Amino acid sequence: MNIFNSIKKDPFDELKEFYQYNNDWLIGRFNYDLKNFIEKLTSKHIDRLQFSDIYFFVPETLIFIHSDHIEIQTIHIPTEVFDSINQTNINHGMIDLEPILCDTSKDVYIANVNKIKQQIVEGDFYELNYCIEFYSNQALIFPPDIYYKLNSISPMPFSVFQGLENQYIISASPERFLKKSGKDLIAQPIKGTIRRDPDRKLDELLKMELQNSEKEIAENMMIVDLTRNDLGKSAIAGSVKVPEIFKIYSFSHVHQMISTITCELNNDVHPVDAIKHAFPMGSMTGTPKIRVMQEIEKYESSKRGSFSGAAGYFSPDGNFDFNVLIRSIFYNSKLQSLKFNVGSAITFDANPGYEYKECLLKAAAIQEVLQANRNLI
Repeated sequence: MNIFNSIKKDPFDELKEFYQYNNDWLIGRFNYDLKNFIEKLTSKHIDRLQFSDIYFFVPETLIFIHSDHIEIQTIHIPTEVFDSINQTNINHGMIDLEPILCDTSKDVYIANVNKIKQQIVEGDFYELNYCIEFYSNQALIFPPDIYYKLNSISPMPFSVFQGLENQYIISASPERFLKKSGKDLIAQPIKGTIRRDPDRKLDELLKMELQNSEKEIAENMMIVDLTRNDLGKSAIAGSVKVPEIFKIYSFSHVHQMISTITCELNNDVHPVDAIKHAFPMGSMTGTPKIRVMQEIEKYESSKRGSFSGAAGYFSPDGNFDFNVLIRSIFYNSKLQSLKFNVGSAITFDANPGYEYKECLLKAAAIQEVLQANRNLI
């Protein structure tokens, strides 16, 4: 198996070489802290999981699930691969988990939101995505089981399970970062969240509340403008478009506001560079991007690592599709460390208490899975 795990000066250039050499399917991830290679930025916070910043590999086996059949492409015997999958037992449950802690108390969170709002008043920036980290310092889990249960509770279109050596990503992400299909680039940032209600009428009212929220529309619009600018770095002039704006999508726990931005990729731009030009995604930073990434380091207490990075694949024909790594559990089996992060966009009219509740809402599905499978020793 060919593996790319860069620790060199510019991982994106190294990845381009790996991409050109293999001309095959590449599966992997980009960590948020790659921002430090793209811009003159640093990160000095604690890194509990110590994931590599970038990691890709050429798979030995690919399984494509079609509407009426399953296709297996492998260097092994396909029937043996199929039998091995059928014989795999994923019902192992949680073995050991210390209490889940948060790196930021509610009081500190609210104080920081008020400071961020003051900076917005002073004109330092317009919007900042502020996140907090939940973690356990001793966790022994069976990652495929946790992935299965998380996506049973919270099925999402961009869910991902990756086990790269001792580094696991267990994701139920609702958000696409960037997709290349032929000459087209497609980004679908999320900004705007409201809870769902089991009562059908109340749920519809909540959906309409989100649809008509001036605050959420303003947040979404700022990120649409930022994403248009990011895609413009890779686009044929005049090709950037917004075919869908402020559309409400409904998921198991929340309604969310999603916009779609597209462009036609300039022939001179390498697929890896198209990702680099838009990374990290504006929905997880704020605007203006470089300034708020500097400020994020001041307010957050931990390195984001893979959180708010991207996971996905490159295909042999030059296409790719990557999600935004939110609603995700990150686990280092060697260190027995586990974490997940949640956050929200802070703007001038943000209510600190409401933003804190939104963070807890986004963490609900993960908490449900971890607590339901908790078995302290």
